[in-house]
Amino acid sequence: MDSTRRPILFVSSPESGLLNPLLILAGELSGRGVEDLWFATDEPRRPEVEEIAEKTPVEFASLGEVVPEMSAVTWDDETYRAVTQPSRFKAHRAVIQHTADPKLRVEKYRALETAVDKIEPALMIIESMSLFAVELAITKKIPFILSVPFMPSNVLTSHTPFSKSYTAPGFPVPHSGLPFRMNFAQRVTNRVFKLRTIAMFLNPKLSKVMAQDTPIRKELGIADEARGQMARIDAAEAILSYSVTGLDYPFPVPEKMRLVGAMVPDLPQAPGDHGVSDWLDEQDSVVYMGFGTITRLTREQVESFVEVARRLDGRHQILWKLPKDQQAFLPADLPGNLRVETWVPSQLDVLAHPSVKVFFTHAGGNGYHEGLYFGKPLVVRPLWVDCYDQAVRGEDFGISLTLDHPETVDPDDVVDKLTRVIEEDSFRERAEYFAVQQREAGGRQAAADLVLASPSLN
Repeated sequence: MDSTRRPILFVSSPESGLLNPLLILAGELSGRGVEDLWFATDEPRRPEVEEIAEKTPVEFASLGEVVPEMSAVTWDDETYRAVTQPSRFKAHRAVIQHTADPKLRVEKYRALETAVDKIEPALMIIESMSLFAVELAITKKIPFILSVPFMPSNVLTSHTPFSKSYTAPGFPVPHSGLPFRMNFAQRVTNRVFKLRTIAMFLNPKLSKVMAQDTPIRKELGIADEARGQMARIDAAEAILSYSVTGLDYPFPVPEKMRLVGAMVPDLPQAPGDHGVSDWLDEQDSVVYMGFGTITRLTREQVESFVEVARRLDGRHQILWKLPKDQQAFLPADLPGNLRVETWVPSQLDVLAHPSVKVFFTHAGGNGYHEGLYFGKPLVVRPLWVDCYDQAVRGEDFGISLTLDHPETVDPDDVVDKLTRVIEEDSFRERAEYFAVQQREAGGRQAAADLVLASPSLN
């Protein structure tokens, strides 16, 4: 590598919630004129990467096609039902069982290794679920910064009672949806959750799958230092978390972790979108419903949400981002206050609009922080695993309410939660407080400053 070159290589899984913060960060560096930027992800995401270049190019490095088992968008209906079931532990177990096969990372590891050998990056910025990229960076001794689009405690808390953890032993285990202050039964549940995670790997079927890990590591030449849940934390030069201290339960944050708040680009993100924006300009109070790219609603759930809109007619307008295939479940007679869109050009532009009074969301890591970045309180229908962790924190911090039975969608419950969050000033006031905290944290500018201060680039 030429001594004047300092390539930066971004690596991410293809899911929007994992990918988008790094697209924004790479775009910020390009806008500052930083040279030799590269972005490695799955082939279908090539167009998004190619669009982010501003002053300097961002070269695309393909990791091939999406591996179905590694992408929640491509899971079959049976797997989807398993990972979104009401039981927190069973859903947690289903995710691990579906994604833990060591063979799944071989293709991505080799594709990334080819790209790394060509690019010779001075620094890698790795999305935290791309464990194959962490393994490669550790093996090749390439400095890396970890990108975390979840609660910071999500990556710092062990799922088992005997492994290293950066949080206290009684801290709520990720994916449990348990609060910080637990009663006796909840403390038992928290402990058992960790023990059941250990027992899960002792199951003969999963043990047989995991037995392939060592020979595959040997085949790929992965360093022993890359083993373990906390390897990505311990080996990282720095960790970027898109949160702020007050939006997670208290614990000592490692010095190497920088909390920068939500990653938001310059707005409007879609300045040519006059359809939705003009409609929003005409409204006094709008409920924005957006449940992410993974949620698959049933006919009964869609009909229940339409009934919610009907009951709110005359008081609030509803903007609902609903995938085309699920729109087939819509009844013929929609209430006049309901606007359904297959896609909104920019969810951030919608959340920034003053007419939007509440964000009705599944509470994924990005959505949770983005809604609050714009001072919007939340009503939460948790989808799966980490969504329950965000939901319980949102209630504890006074910024959201959670549906009593997310899987059935009771219109009475939804209308009650939406009405309370809109009409009780405390929810808006708390959301606006955290909007200030996130802006002061620095967002994409602070993240870019951290990257450019890396010793590997200087």
